[in-house]
Parts: sequence; C-alpha cells; structure tokens
Amino acid sequence: MDDIALAASLFVPLFSGLVFHGFCIKFDWLHFAAVAIDGGHKFRNRPLFGANKTYRGVLAVSLGASAGYSLQALVPELQPQTWRDLSIASIGLLGFGIGVAAMLSELPNSFLKRQIGIAPGAAGHGFANAFFYLYDQVDFLVGAWLVVWAWVSPTPPLVFWSILIVVLLHQLISFAGARLGMRSSAR
Repeated sequence: MDDIALAASLFVPLFSGLVFHGFCIKFDWLHFAAVAIDGGHKFRNRPLFGANKTYRGVLAVSLGASAGYSLQALVPELQPQTWRDLSIASIGLLGFGIGVAAMLSELPNSFLKRQIGIAPGAAGHGFANAFFYLYDQVDFLVGAWLVVWAWVSPTPPLVFWSILIVVLLHQLISFAGARLGMRSSAR
C-alpha cells in the first residue's frame, strides 16, 4: 500500500464520526451528552474551551468512527496491513479510541483561541486567521496519530498525505454540514 492509500485507510473512516456528530447536532441526538466539557469554568475570566466542546462531540465522533473503521474492516484490502489480523470488535474499539483521541486533541486549540479572544467558530485576524483556519482542519489528526502510531510509524510522507487528505475531506464535510444546517459555518 503506498503512502497515499495508507494515509486514506488510516484516517478516512474517522470522518464517519464527524458526519455522525453533524447528525447528532442537527437532530439533537445524544442530547444527554450535550454538556460543555469545561463545565463553564474559566481561566483568566475566559472560557477554557467554550460551550461548543461537549461530551456529545467526543461520544458522537467516537461512536461514528467506531462504525466507520468497523465497516472498513469488512473489506480487508482497504485496511492497513497491520490491522488485518484484528477482529471487527477490536477494530471497532480501535476506531472508538481514535475518535476519543482525535476529539480530545482539539481541546488545546480551543483553549488557545478562547484565551486570545477568538470566539467558537469565529476567525482571528491576519496571521491568526490563517494559522487557526489550517490548524482547525488538522488538530484532531494529532490525537488520531497518537493512537495509530502503535501500528503504523508516522513517516514524513505519510504525515504529509494524512494532512492533505484530512484538510480536503474536512473542507468538504464542513461545507456540506453548513449547507445542511449541521454547522453554523463552513469554517
């Protein structure tokens, strides 16, 4: 499997979690978990993460990712070689773990943006706008890689392709989510 195909096999199923989260927001599924992770706590009189970082997001993305990776396991040729000996239940658990790690790795970005005064879903100005726009697209990839690393080493070409794939897919899903009323913006 070349680097592009391997990067896609490692991270495309994670997007099923983002899609499921969009449906949860749109139809108010998993409402019991729509509680801010920061519990309204503040640092320097500013929210830690903001009301948009919820337990529902972590749960929905993790459940959706679990389903996505489990479905991928039904076609072993689409899986990384190192996962092909794992049972579908193990792959589902792995997908859940990737989803949790991905969502938790968004928290430092949210914390930093709240501390410099960027509201959830808003853009910064100048360099901050460009930096956070790109970082918003790939911040969850950091956590996902931390889990995946146990099976696949993150070589520079593989990391490059994973970033490119994630940025492109994130754009498409964000745009579709905004058009369908699942997100407040395509950002």
